[in-house]
Amino acid sequence: LKLALDGETCLLPAQVSAFVDLVEPTARGIHMSRLYRLSDEHLGRAVLDVAGVRGLLEAILGSHAGLSGRARLSIEFTLPLRRDALRSGLSGWRQYPVRIDAMLDAQRWRCEIGADVLYSSTCPGSAAMARQVIRQRFLETFGHGKVDAAAVADWLESPEGVAATPHAQRSRARVQVALSDDVGPLPLVELIDLIEATLATPVQGAVKRVDEQEFACLNGENPMYCEDAARRIREALEAQPWIADYAIDAAHFESLHPHDAVAQVVKGVAGGFGRPA
Repeated sequence: LKLALDGETCLLPAQVSAFVDLVEPTARGIHMSRLYRLSDEHLGRAVLDVAGVRGLLEAILGSHAGLSGRARLSIEFTLPLRRDALRSGLSGWRQYPVRIDAMLDAQRWRCEIGADVLYSSTCPGSAAMARQVIRQRFLETFGHGKVDAAAVADWLESPEGVAATPHAQRSRARVQVALSDDVGPLPLVELIDLIEATLATPVQGAVKRVDEQEFACLNGENPMYCEDAARRIREALEAQPWIADYAIDAAHFESLHPHDAVAQVVKGVAGGFGRPA
């Protein structure tokens, strides 16, 4: 398929699934080759936008007139984005799994986009316990007389000063949003940027020491449970006029436990994610 990225048209490989229903309960078989040809023609002919997605669904229904009344489309691919390092001026490629899902019938049209974003999550409870240990070690070391600032500074840089560290883990935010009717271009990059800016600790590509140190600072400033991450994303999505509905899945791949911690949030508009019409 063709997408516009940074002002240029890019050709990307994608996996496309196209579906139609059978209106007649006893009907057997659909025109599968028509689905293939129409998908190939529409997705490779012009830069894909919301109107193009709807145009493909309309063409699919037209090719099945009298046989089908509803069409659905799912497009999955990996979006390559060049990302700047935090401090050093380096940059590197990141690959983001993204999805486009759409449905059309005589009563309803719906277009959704989704993205998976990896980030780092430092456990708030573990951070509090680490601070407790460091405080106790500090009192044991310096609590019996006059404190020398230089000695404390040296102690803080020593292994004894870092007596405990909070656990952190790679985490994944999987976000799917339904677009409002007035959206033109597919805001895939905008969605990814919004999630990363909201969480503040996206994983990094090319880094130097100064970038890794800044990453450690961001983790220290943004400890979060999975429910904290989901609520942050929810607040950010609610403020976007181009988002009509959303579903959020924040999964923290625990370094303490042998299982994941997962939080899910659904806006729940009628007929949307998690609620029937």
